[in-house]
Amino acid sequence: MLLAGCGGLPRPFSGYPGQAGSVLSRPPPARLAVAPPTGALLTNLGADTLAGALADALVRQEIPAVAERVSPGDWRLVLTAELKDGKVVPYFTVENPSGRSMGVSSGQPVDPAAWAEARPQTLRDVAAAAAPNIATLLGRIEAVRLQSDPNSLLNRPAKIFVRGVTGAPGDGNAALARQLRLFLPENNEKLVETAQAADYAVEAKVSVVPGAGNTDRVEIQWIVTDPAGEERGRIIQLNEVPPGTVSVRWGDVAMAAAKEAAGGVKDVILNQIAGRK
Repeated sequence: MLLAGCGGLPRPFSGYPGQAGSVLSRPPPARLAVAPPTGALLTNLGADTLAGALADALVRQEIPAVAERVSPGDWRLVLTAELKDGKVVPYFTVENPSGRSMGVSSGQPVDPAAWAEARPQTLRDVAAAAAPNIATLLGRIEAVRLQSDPNSLLNRPAKIFVRGVTGAPGDGNAALARQLRLFLPENNEKLVETAQAADYAVEAKVSVVPGAGNTDRVEIQWIVTDPAGEERGRIIQLNEVPPGTVSVRWGDVAMAAAKEAAGGVKDVILNQIAGRK
């Protein structure tokens, strides 16, 4: 997100937020077991090949799939196939750990002779074509699950820990952190005192260097991380201000920057919840 200032002092950071620059993967189940199918009109060798190809294709979609027999606690992908209008149509059913069907995705029809021959390349093509649709189905299943989960961030405020701000001259580190803590609750976020209690943490890094035309170039990067410390989004603010504007006291500059940043943090969290770009 680029937050470019369009007005003069005292609010040089008041501007128009852009699109959050975080590419997010859809949340998959803990493990998706792809067992060799027994009802897919394939030989044992063909069934093994298709299961392995499908697991590989799903891993490329960032789904933790394994071509193994189902273990307790696994989600499952059950493969079946049937003749329909002179073609073999594969079906991929996602089951939860209790064995309940959560959704079905159909694959591209295949010529019966090619299906029966079960050449590895044919089955890899089937798997590659099916994997994106299965990944989309898993995303829909996860969205429904989150909507019904009272502990999901869809149904409660996000808990945020503000790690702090570094690199700012004058009182900028303290002023920016203080203002961010004031604005985050306005966006229905809940502040917590430790990283262990948080859903996300936010920190900022500031750089002030000479800019063009006798100005100071101020750059603030607000970094949002998950409990594992992985970056989930970054809000970048850039502006050029008269020399010395932020060398001692940040004042309204800190307030304007933190207000915009709080909106950017909210966007990052919404993107995480929705699994969108």
